[in-house]
Amino acid sequence: MELVADLLKVLLPAALVLYAMYLTVKSFINKDIQQAKTLAEANAQIKQAEVLEKQKEIELKNKEITLPIRLQAYERMCLFLERISPTQLIPRLNNPEFAVGLFQAILIQEIRNEYAHNLSQQMYISNEAWDLIVKAMEEMILLINNSTLELHEDSPGIELAKQVLIISRDLGVNPTRDALQFLKDEMRQLF
Repeated sequence: MELVADLLKVLLPAALVLYAMYLTVKSFINKDIQQAKTLAEANAQIKQAEVLEKQKEIELKNKEITLPIRLQAYERMCLFLERISPTQLIPRLNNPEFAVGLFQAILIQEIRNEYAHNLSQQMYISNEAWDLIVKAMEEMILLINNSTLELHEDSPGIELAKQVLIISRDLGVNPTRDALQFLKDEMRQLF
């Protein structure tokens, strides 16, 4: 029995020391794991912040590049609307030698050419603005076509010019006005 008591005297303290060592090592390992997790989270936050910063830099560069292009698109579309307005289009293209039919065709062709020349600008303006521009163009063509209804095709072109300007003035028909105002308002929002 003495052997068992001696064995217990040696094994019990050894087991306690071993258990204490286990708890100490486990505590150190848990602390290291927690520090590693904290460090990993901090690194992830730093990387996320760096990614966000790079995205902001890219957005800023994109704005620096696209803003002048967008402004130019608005400028070109304002110019388009001005060029197809009755008060600008008719004096620019009027020729005393034109008959109504020929003058009508020339006016419509000029509007379509101006439109075709500016088609790519729709990439830089809103869909709503583009829709208003297309509507203005179509209404201007409609105004020209409706102005010819009471005129003979062989009449002098000046008669068509007068008729378009009279309808535009007396009835307050200005197909480009609303689209032009919308473009200006939308452009101001860029600043």
